[in-house]
Amino acid sequence: MMRQFPIFQMPVVWLLVTAAFRCHLVTADDRPQWGERYSRNMVASETNLPSHFDPESAQNIRWSIPLGTCSYATPVVANGKVLIGTNNGVPRDPRHQGDRGVLMCFNELDGTFCWQLVVPKLAGDVYLDWPEAGICSPPTVEGDRVYVVSNRAEVLCLDLEGQQNGNQGPWIDEGQYQTPQGESPVGIGPLDADILWRFDMPSGVGMYPHDEAHSSILIDGQYLYINTGNGVDNTHRRIRAPEAPSLIVLDKTNGQLVAVDDELIGPRIFHCTWSSPAIADVNGRRLVFFCGGDGVCYAFDALEPASVSGTVAKLNRVWRFDPDPMSPKEDVQRFLNNRREGPSNIKGMPVFYKNRIYVAVGGDIWWGKNKAWLECIDATQTGDITETGRIWSYPLERHSCSTPSIADDLVFVADCGGKVHCVDANTGQPYWVHDAGREIWSSTCVADGKVFVGTRRGDFWILAAGREKKVLSSIRLDDPIHGTPVAANGTLFVPTMSKLYAIQAD
Repeated sequence: MMRQFPIFQMPVVWLLVTAAFRCHLVTADDRPQWGERYSRNMVASETNLPSHFDPESAQNIRWSIPLGTCSYATPVVANGKVLIGTNNGVPRDPRHQGDRGVLMCFNELDGTFCWQLVVPKLAGDVYLDWPEAGICSPPTVEGDRVYVVSNRAEVLCLDLEGQQNGNQGPWIDEGQYQTPQGESPVGIGPLDADILWRFDMPSGVGMYPHDEAHSSILIDGQYLYINTGNGVDNTHRRIRAPEAPSLIVLDKTNGQLVAVDDELIGPRIFHCTWSSPAIADVNGRRLVFFCGGDGVCYAFDALEPASVSGTVAKLNRVWRFDPDPMSPKEDVQRFLNNRREGPSNIKGMPVFYKNRIYVAVGGDIWWGKNKAWLECIDATQTGDITETGRIWSYPLERHSCSTPSIADDLVFVADCGGKVHCVDANTGQPYWVHDAGREIWSSTCVADGKVFVGTRRGDFWILAAGREKKVLSSIRLDDPIHGTPVAANGTLFVPTMSKLYAIQAD
């Protein structure tokens, strides 16, 4: 239930508060995509974030709002809006009944509902678009544009204001788009999304979806860098699209395909491709870092502004680093369900910090080996740097879906063994390990000298972000936590499977 505010009965005060908040937004610290804009580091400069909150008494809870019933996504915060993917388990619009992917947009100030994108599921094979999973990809916002990968493996460009400022076009078929095939299109109203353009990756680049798309779009100038999500089919033993790219680049203005990787990663994918790219300047050279479904880390030259026209370019590889060089590289599906040996893959994102890449590597959590570790890679080298690029590695307990967070030369990372690790960023030496009690799929967020992380049991942990372990609090929430908490504009946004909390010091 949304917390009630007495200022709702005080119009003059409400106007003053709203005006002050809007002024604050001009210089505020938004979180318009997953992590820092380029490096992907999930740290924030926020201060005065609470060390405890209580859902029962609403202590330090500014607002909380219901989502669907399965919410795996991480929220983003931009220009007074909060956006998060979910499903249609609790329909906001009675016209849309049944299983759908949904992207919801809320007012950052009070959590009021603004609009939603409703996406029908891919029909036929459940492994193309897993039932009830919803939209798992976090959107990326720039100005008044929202870029997101849908549950149908489409790249969509949306108007941040939805239909509230009219249908901007050139796309005008939102009614048909939001309706399952064979049904009469629904009408479009002010609470619907406004689609500006669409790029369908299955038909556009020939990729094959698996389970659910998870891709956080990276913006660099006029270009969008996107993980395609290419994966196995329903047998889990066959790659239907072995020649499809794993990393593509679109023009953000119109969705035109401008570049693809040329690594032929497809045949080596063990399960699927769920890691998203990062970007940074390394010794005067702008590099895009990407971890493929083959468990290999790649660096490509970033495209120069307006450098591509007409034909689709091939991304130029600068280096490749295989963190598990002794693992099998061919016929990798023969190791299905082998928890002792087999290929590695990477689900979290690479994080750039001080000319190094930090990434969690290991066996697939559903089908692969238990082994997992944190890798630190020298980002300044060129060529095949498998033998020379490793700076250090640190063992994790069992699998990892997490993206590391790095602050003050400390790396914080979680694993599926339910452990949170604090490691020296320079040496890989551990400072402490915290047992959170249950499996962790989300990533750590560091802000205000604190580490925030949730577990699949629904425990939310707040730890001190220092070299000595200190537990500040543990709060049991209503549902499992799969999305990563986000700190923005003096507020901590915490998603569970069915709710989104805005946490702020009273």
